[in-house]
Amino acid sequence: MVLGLCIGPVPATLNDLLAAIGITDAPGREYARTALLELRLPRVLLAAMTGATLGVCGAAIQGLFRNPLAEPGLIGVSAGAALGAVLVLVIMPAAMPGLLVPIAACFGAGATVWLVLRIARRAGRTHVATALLAGVAINAIAGASIGVLTYIADDSALRSLTFWLFGSLGRADWPMLMVAAPALLLPTLLLPRYAPALNAWLLGEDAARHLGVPTERVKRHVPLLVTLGVGAAVAATGVIGFVGLVVPHLVRTLTGPDHRHVLPASAVAGAVLLVLADATARGVATPAEVPVGLLTALLGGPFFLWLLLRRRA
Repeated sequence: MVLGLCIGPVPATLNDLLAAIGITDAPGREYARTALLELRLPRVLLAAMTGATLGVCGAAIQGLFRNPLAEPGLIGVSAGAALGAVLVLVIMPAAMPGLLVPIAACFGAGATVWLVLRIARRAGRTHVATALLAGVAINAIAGASIGVLTYIADDSALRSLTFWLFGSLGRADWPMLMVAAPALLLPTLLLPRYAPALNAWLLGEDAARHLGVPTERVKRHVPLLVTLGVGAAVAATGVIGFVGLVVPHLVRTLTGPDHRHVLPASAVAGAVLLVLADATARGVATPAEVPVGLLTALLGGPFFLWLLLRRRA
């Protein structure tokens, strides 16, 4: 996070940071305070919280589906949030600066997961395999709908829409951070409490039930917490891919499959990854800014292939 504060179009030093928080009285103290505390600090904090949320949500979904290739987008959370936001951006361009876009993104994520769980529930039980297939179908429908909306969007909406779909932390400020922080921190803090249940889940749902795990409650609560976290992340930063997929994979190779270690470590690793990715996105093409979601996809894809090849070897 200190590195993230120092990297930017105008690099900062440790003396600048100390001057910004009032420890030293270096020249340009007011400039350092404005640049670092008002512009970069909320961005770095949002990157850390978003990365932590995406990492822990990815680990929880992989544990729930017992599938290391699963990620939050698999049950339609990211696609539903993106569809809600894109719908507002295209139909109501005047709403771009306001809160309507993030509200629509959260609503889209919630509606998508509600629909998935509704389809997967039969005879009082939620079938995980059905939820997985329903999520794949809804992802395809949401992707096609986003394509149609992109096709009919005008030039100004298309530019904002494209930049938003790639993910960006450029809109971060203190008011946005105060609104997004509770929704991002709640899943990050609560999901590790389900680690013992997810450990039992590795033996299969029936075995977990016989071990005393309230399986129906877990199948409802985990997706709802993931929806809250990923919906808030997409609403605040746009679609940032591969963090929820790559980070738990990397953590699992270091800590083993125990979710008591995987969930909190995925939160820390996700925060580190997104803070460094955002710092790189700000510094790689100065004064332009590369969308951080594009950078995570460019880095995450080859890295994930390397993990698969290493595991195969």
